[in-house]
Formats: sequence, C-alpha cells, structure tokens
Amino acid sequence: MSYIQEVLKKVEDRNRDEHEFLQAVEEVFYSLEPVIEKHPEYKETSVLERIAEPERQIIFRVPWVDDNGVVHVNRGFRVQFNGAIGPYKGGLRFHPSVYVGIIKFLGFEQIFKNSLTGLPIGGGKGGSDFNPKKKSDGEIRRFCESFMTELYRHIGPDVDVPAGDIGVGSREIGYLYGQYRRIRGAFKNGVITGKGLKYGGSLARKEATGYGLLYFVEEMLKANNNSIKGKVIAISGSGNVAIYACEKATELGAKVVAMSDSAGYIYHADGINLDTVKRLKEVERKRIKEYVKEHQGSKYHEGNVWEGKFKYDIALPCSTQNDIDMERAKNIIENGAIAVGEGANMPTSNDAIKFFLKKEILLAPAKAANAGGVATSALEMVQNSMRYSWSFEEVNNKLKDIMINIHKSACEASKEYGLGYNLVAGANIAGFKKVAEAMITQGIY
Repeated sequence: MSYIQEVLKKVEDRNRDEHEFLQAVEEVFYSLEPVIEKHPEYKETSVLERIAEPERQIIFRVPWVDDNGVVHVNRGFRVQFNGAIGPYKGGLRFHPSVYVGIIKFLGFEQIFKNSLTGLPIGGGKGGSDFNPKKKSDGEIRRFCESFMTELYRHIGPDVDVPAGDIGVGSREIGYLYGQYRRIRGAFKNGVITGKGLKYGGSLARKEATGYGLLYFVEEMLKANNNSIKGKVIAISGSGNVAIYACEKATELGAKVVAMSDSAGYIYHADGINLDTVKRLKEVERKRIKEYVKEHQGSKYHEGNVWEGKFKYDIALPCSTQNDIDMERAKNIIENGAIAVGEGANMPTSNDAIKFFLKKEILLAPAKAANAGGVATSALEMVQNSMRYSWSFEEVNNKLKDIMINIHKSACEASKEYGLGYNLVAGANIAGFKKVAEAMITQGIY
C-alpha cells in the first residue's frame, strides 16, 4: 500500500459516511503522487494527514420563528479548514442537503482554490440545512439573525470572512451582516463579502464566478489553438454562476443553447435570451420552464440537461456537486463536446473526470475555473481595508488577470511533473504546494 493510500484509508476511517468529502480528498491526493515522490519532506511532516483534517469544526443550533409563530430548529455549520496562508475564506450554503460532509468537502476544495488565486486567503466553508425556498422575507431575516447570533463569535476580518453560496444571496448577506453589526456595535464591513454596494460591496462581485469561468475556458482553448468564438454551449443551472457565464460567453462570441434548474432544462437552438432568464430567476423567482411560454422555437424537457440529446461544443456544469456521472459524461461526448468547464464545486464524479481525460476532452477543473468568485471576494476585502472602491472595469480587469494566472500556474505545475496538459492535476499540485510549504514553515499545528 502506497503512502497516499495509507493516508486515504485513515481519512476514510475517520470520516465514514461523508461521501462528498472523501471524494474530494481522493481526487486531490491521487494527483499528488509525483509531488510526494519529489518532496519527501511532505511525508516526513505529515502534511497530507494534517491538510485533510480541519483546524476547527463548529456545529450549532439555529432556532427561528416562522410567520405563524411556530418555532423551528435547524443546524448551522462553520468549518475553518486551513488558515496557513490567510484568514479562512469561503461561502455559506443554505440548502436542505447540507450536513457536515458537504461543508467539509466544500471547505477542503476551498483551500486549494483560494491558494490558486495568489491572494492571502485560507480555506473555510459554512452553512445550514435551512431551506430558503418558499420562505417569506421575515422568516429568512429571522433565520439569518439567529444564525449570525452564534456565528459572529467565530468570524472577523482577520480571522474568518464568510460570503454567499447556494441559497445565500444579497438579501441573506444583508440580514447576516446587519445582525453582526448590531452585536459587535461596529461597522466592520470586511467581515462578510458579497455585500450590497451601498455598504462595502464590490462591483463585479455578482458576475465574478461566471465571468471568471469563461476567462479560464477562453485561456484553455487558446492554449490548444482554439477559440471560444462561434462555439455552441450548454449550461446546467440558472443561478448566479450560470447566468453570468451565459452573459460572458455571449459577449465572447459563443451561443448558449441550454440552461436548467432542478426540475428540467430549456433548449433554444437560436440562443438563450438571457434577459428572460434573469427576470424569471432573479426577479420573479419562477421555474425555468416558464421561458418557453415567451420564446417560440424553445423547448422544455424534464430531467437533467446532461442527459439531453442535442449538439454543443462546450459543457459548463454550473449547478451542484456530482451533476455529471459516467453515463452523463458519455452523453456529453456523444453530443460533440470538446471541452468542459466546471462552474460549480465538484460537479463531475471522479470516474467521469478520468473518462474525460482519457478521451482527451479539455477539462477546466472547478477549483481553478470557478475561483473568480472568491478572488473577487478577496478584492472586496482589500477595498474594505482601504475604505475605497474600484470601478467595475478595474475589478473585472483584475479578475481576468487572476484567471489567466491560475491557468498559467496549473499549466506549469502539470508540465513540471511530467503530466502534459492536465489542468486537473496541475491545479491540485499548484494549489497544494503553496499551502504545504506555508504549513511546514509554520511548524506542526
């Protein structure tokens, strides 16, 4: 049994039934085999064992009262995974599927994603099994206030800086920050990112993950003597990441023909009308199927978009983890895709990743390709510390430079260890080495 297999066995024994977390650790660790061989100091100082164990896990009760006066109790989480290169940084997810294994997988991925940005931020993640759907503004406010009443004691601008994720948008961030400010009695706007522009938010933050994904995919295609212009794209999801990935793809000359939500997907051969999708999802909060009532020639299908039979060049999974399994990966290739760009966190299963690489499909891994959101959150932290705001163009230009540099780092790391053009391994290696060296330098903790 190899050293990496031994460590994975220990991680599995300690974290049984946390399937998403174990999947994330396995995907990273197997990429690191050539690194461990070249750097015995990582084994000697047990860096793998330490990096797979969170520095701190916080689980707490969140009681709240609905509009009918009924008391409900949810569970809150914050996992501060690794702070070797900076304060913990990562979003809060409010979704009924949330449990400690989901938060740990997201926090583990965040370590390497944040490292790749080149900015001084460590990895963390949090959330709750609270479902914000079909809740009134009052119910969401009361839940957020209760959640922050416990979380506030564990976060701070130099300690841990949460942001939004699935189920946590500008409304929730506003309520969370308002409660933090009331408790602390101070305007510490660097403690949460994704804030409104009137109280310390950053321009381009809303667009950042989707835009960053396209900047990365654009670099990936360029590196392989190709272009995004004229390509046909399918996207899973219709939330923030998907919407702005669609917007930037269209700006770059591509045509998006499919988007989805949890119930089904729309296909529009002439190209998705993004204004309609934005209104349905961001303003009216309706299902994606309503799109076809307004656009002749479009069709709605129940089920997963990656099971659909239609032609496209690029697949952009922007919804949730494990959206693409082996069968869906095969279908994506049969539909003619030459590239996959991961906009969501871990949207592709490990066997599907191996299949894509074997078939020489260009694959932009999530921890690199969707790092634009956290990168711009870190830029928001910088602006907060300066009490200053950059223009949309300034933030967007910085974002693009960061994504280009992430691609370059992943590329160089892959080549250094004789892996050719493998961005999956390259991103893991580049992200890991920076954190590992910081951990060794700081001693055993």
